[in-house]
Amino acid sequence: MWVRFLPGGTVTVKKTTYSGSLMGTMFRKLARKVGARVLIEPTWNTVGQIVYQSGRKRYFRYSSLDLNTLGASEIAKDKDYANFFMKRMGYRTIVGKAFYSSRWAKAIGSHRDIDAAYRYAQTIGFPVIVKPNSGSQGVGVELVHTKREFYTALRRIFKGDRIALVQQQVLGRDYRLVVLDDKMISAYQRSPLKVIGDGKSNIKRLLKIKQRDFLNSGRDTLLRIDDPRIKAKLKRQGLSFNSIPTKNQKIPLLDNANLSGGGDAIDVTSILHPAFKNLAIKLTRDMGLRLCGVDFMIDGDCTKPPSKSNNYWILEINAAPGLDHYVKTGNTQRKIVEDMYLEVLRHMEHD
Repeated sequence: MWVRFLPGGTVTVKKTTYSGSLMGTMFRKLARKVGARVLIEPTWNTVGQIVYQSGRKRYFRYSSLDLNTLGASEIAKDKDYANFFMKRMGYRTIVGKAFYSSRWAKAIGSHRDIDAAYRYAQTIGFPVIVKPNSGSQGVGVELVHTKREFYTALRRIFKGDRIALVQQQVLGRDYRLVVLDDKMISAYQRSPLKVIGDGKSNIKRLLKIKQRDFLNSGRDTLLRIDDPRIKAKLKRQGLSFNSIPTKNQKIPLLDNANLSGGGDAIDVTSILHPAFKNLAIKLTRDMGLRLCGVDFMIDGDCTKPPSKSNNYWILEINAAPGLDHYVKTGNTQRKIVEDMYLEVLRHMEHD
């Protein structure tokens, strides 16, 4: 694969082959350990069939597989519905509401349109987080500070999703915990996309270097220089793509910490306090899931239990947690993911 930056900030990507999903690659490697074989559709390598010695067949597509039940998975995909049930069960969720595109609001007879969303944002106080209700990988998630930014961001969301969430901003560190049945498999802290100055390169050049480093390390994350959220983030810092940071100066470029958007990961599996592990396991079970990614914001120390001085919120859950970026952060992480997928293969044969 090669990546070329063009004038105007666009990126051209060429792939000679499509390597497919991490899950498919892992299953193909591990299937023999459980006496199974894996058939993957050859054009895109994203969907597959697992055939066990007993003759039982299981299927997967991207990061979704035959483990979680359909109803629970569908609820998890809908952030508003998932928040409703989590809140009713007493979990700490972020204050927020769902609002609808003008067309959808009219179709369902609702007054919760973009103008109602702005009035709500005023009541909870700017800045606020806006995000697509059914999105993933941090696409469309934005911290907005003004009326103009708010309307621009929501209109952008409504181009791809008819429902948007408006949420109160919470501060802290972002963590993803991955649970399989009654065990937490991995936990890692996520930090948003940033560049670090070398004292001579401008931000645009530093972003290109970061993209090159990703590709050289085997990480296929594509950084969008034309992402309007990056431009807005720089503007709020009094910067532009032409600004030259001082040596070792950290310049944040996005507000969301998703690895798919260029964020970084620090593994905390061995140091995370058991209270957070148990909370993620219980939430996974209560939401009717067996495999789940639970996203926390912790305003304090993840090695200590939750308390008034060590607060936390549940950001969202994911019934098909993609681990493609996490697995490329180190050999330890790859071993964790391999062990998890081996357990998944075993569980799917009998459950």
